[in-house]
Amino acid sequence: MHVITSFLYISTKFKPTEMMINKFMFRNFVPACMVACAVVMGVMAPCNSFAKKAKAQKKAKTETAIVHPWQGKRVAYFGDSITDPNNKAASNKYWNFLEEWLGIKPFVYAVSGRMWNDIPRQANKLKAEHGDDFDAILIFMGTNDYNNAVPMGKWYDERMEKVEYGHQYVKRMENRMRRYPSFDKDTYKGRINIALDSLKKMYPTKQIVLLTPIHRAGFYANDKNWQCTEDYMNRCGEYLDSYVDAVKEAGNIWAVPVIDLNATCGLYPMQDGFAQYFNKADTDRLHPNNMGHERMAKTLMYQLMSLPCTF
Repeated sequence: MHVITSFLYISTKFKPTEMMINKFMFRNFVPACMVACAVVMGVMAPCNSFAKKAKAQKKAKTETAIVHPWQGKRVAYFGDSITDPNNKAASNKYWNFLEEWLGIKPFVYAVSGRMWNDIPRQANKLKAEHGDDFDAILIFMGTNDYNNAVPMGKWYDERMEKVEYGHQYVKRMENRMRRYPSFDKDTYKGRINIALDSLKKMYPTKQIVLLTPIHRAGFYANDKNWQCTEDYMNRCGEYLDSYVDAVKEAGNIWAVPVIDLNATCGLYPMQDGFAQYFNKADTDRLHPNNMGHERMAKTLMYQLMSLPCTF
């Protein structure tokens, strides 16, 4: 409209001949301007509509709630004193926090002082009490195997066998080394093999998650239960690290996910600043207190986001 008004103002200052020309221009220019305005408005309308739609979609995505895959599930917990509900170092264990935050129903079978060779017993108790009516199993074990100096052992036993094979030649019988899981109940790796072999056969459709032992400092209960810090080898010449690494290796061997709490939960009782997360600064930096369990639970909550609870 500013264009048309300006044109009319200018046209009044011209002579008759010029006015004729201006009349011609007016008759043709004004409709052209009106058409142009209509075109612009026609283009802008869908653009504005598209922008509003895009904004609404972005808002909808922002407001979409993420549902945790373990929300409201039923989970069995196997382990030792850190998981045992009867241990007094913490009134709220990590599984209590997961129950509070995610509504996970806990079935806890952990017992203080137990080692990997107790997992089959805990699994049998779960089977007797709940059958298949649960979703997943978390195993938090290994620190007592270190303290009791359980030898590391090996994952496999090997022996020579005959096998039929043919690739780019006619198949034939050949001699090959074959490995079998070692089920030595007196070694750490043998005990893990026994436990996971049993669980895989009992619950082939259930999610099983392994948790590595966390860092540990001193535990001084009495003269017959005086446990040194993790920077000392145990009686069979192994550091705690070896027992942590073995759990991680077991994940690959038995196709089960591993959450490395040793690395990810951040608890490091070897330094005094972390004593606040453990039961007693002077005598028990093995068992986390409520604050320590809450920290582990936060780690687990986020780590479990990446894993399905059911298949």
